[in-house]
Amino acid sequence: MEQIIATVRDFDGALVFVPESGGDFPESAWGDAFFYYAPDGQMPQSVQPYGTIVTKNHPGDDASDLDPPGRWRVNIHVDRATFWELTGEKPRSLSRPRDYAAVDSVMPHPVYGALGWISVVNPGERTADTVVQLLHSAHDAARARFERRHEVGRE
Repeated sequence: MEQIIATVRDFDGALVFVPESGGDFPESAWGDAFFYYAPDGQMPQSVQPYGTIVTKNHPGDDASDLDPPGRWRVNIHVDRATFWELTGEKPRSLSRPRDYAAVDSVMPHPVYGALGWISVVNPGERTADTVVQLLHSAHDAARARFERRHEVGRE
């Protein structure tokens, strides 16, 4: 997990936010990580992260069984073509049953798959390189969205 966080921190313009206990964020977010494109280093107020790492089950999101020690999940927003390539399905047409608790496997996010999110529990030998490539692509897409928004705002 720390290696993925360190890799994303090295992306140009990346902001990695990891809420800690006692901060302004809810306890449910403590220890999780949120990845943004934010070249000014400030937390975006109206933009969702392009990737996250979650370290525990959340209400309504427990299919990955993240509460046992050492389990965590990377979540990445991908485009439709990439989603199809990785899963063999369209995001809004998911129908195959899956074992969302399986480790080192790329699959639709158990809750947000229909919105184009994929997930990997405990990336390992089979998926670590893919996860880094997907995070880099998601970062580049977030940068492009940022640049489009700021170009429009300058006119």
